[in-house]
Amino acid sequence: MHLSTFIVQQVDVIVDEWEEFAKTLTPAADAMGRVALRDHAKSILLAAARDMQTAQSASEQTAKSKGDNPDSSPSLDIAAASHGELRHTAGFDLVQMTSEFRHLRACVIRRWVNSLASPELAYFQDMIRFNEAIDEALAESTAAYAEQVNRSRDIFLAILGHDLRAPLQAVSMSTEMLVRKARLDADGLVYVANIKSGTRHMSSMISDLLEFVRSRLGSSLPIDPAPMDLSRVAKAAINEAWAGQPDCLPLLKVEGDVNGVWDRGRIEQLLQNLIGNALQHGASHRPLTLSLDGRADAVCLTMHNFGTPIPQESLATIFDPLVRGATEEIGQPGTATSLGLGLYIAKEVVTAHQGTIEVSSSAEDGTRFTVVLPRISRA
Repeated sequence: MHLSTFIVQQVDVIVDEWEEFAKTLTPAADAMGRVALRDHAKSILLAAARDMQTAQSASEQTAKSKGDNPDSSPSLDIAAASHGELRHTAGFDLVQMTSEFRHLRACVIRRWVNSLASPELAYFQDMIRFNEAIDEALAESTAAYAEQVNRSRDIFLAILGHDLRAPLQAVSMSTEMLVRKARLDADGLVYVANIKSGTRHMSSMISDLLEFVRSRLGSSLPIDPAPMDLSRVAKAAINEAWAGQPDCLPLLKVEGDVNGVWDRGRIEQLLQNLIGNALQHGASHRPLTLSLDGRADAVCLTMHNFGTPIPQESLATIFDPLVRGATEEIGQPGTATSLGLGLYIAKEVVTAHQGTIEVSSSAEDGTRFTVVLPRISRA
């Protein structure tokens, strides 16, 4: 009897064994009923049997083994993906979920081999086709499970970032009231300044985290463009950076008309991240230069600093989320306020304004981020 026929005839018995195995995957299985434990097992098996009964050339088989033929059995993929999503919802970990497929494969092969009176050459091809189908189902289930894990993590980060704003605001307001109502000596003023600097850094990190999660959940960065003078925003950003780090040497150069229609809050975010990156990685004894150059239909914004150059192999991923420099490690001085999201958020802001951002870096010329913003951006 061909394996596909055996599966169709014995599907209920095989699913019974699947259920018995699933019961052992505790603690998630403890709270699940019979229907939930059996889940999409029958659909996966019957879809695999249908796939095995479909003619397949040698080239198609090779393509499937490489994962290049994902639409060959859509019903199998749908059932497997649904299984992965539901197992994640039920609380199975990834090892438990994948172990179900290992057990299913072993169960079917064992029962089928025991039913054979004598092996035939064609049966080996049946086994190959069945293994291919199970591998495809496993890949789809794993992908769907991983997607649910990522979504759950992103939702958790969104809630965390949102909830952190309230206590941070309380710290900030209490610090302001302390300065106004209490007489502080020189040391006390230094402590207050440190608290203010810390809350400012934390607020920036939380904003970056929320924007990152927003993009991960499929929402593009919203903007509300309005006429504005870019030089005023740039000057305020430079002054804020100087206040937070008095030993830095920030310079602002403006040429031509730098007025345009942009989202002021987003542009402030862009400048804060570019200036913050320059302060973190720039040489303290060399100036940081923010240049604005008004052109016919756009404004070019350049952030330049000297310091250790960005390795050439890192330039291609510098705007990717959660990327740190080769020498950055969590816990090192100067990196405590970096989530590896600043440049990613900067790029998202520029993209939302239909602009471009590029970077170049060398020991001789320093590091230069170049942003081109069209004068009129549309939401």
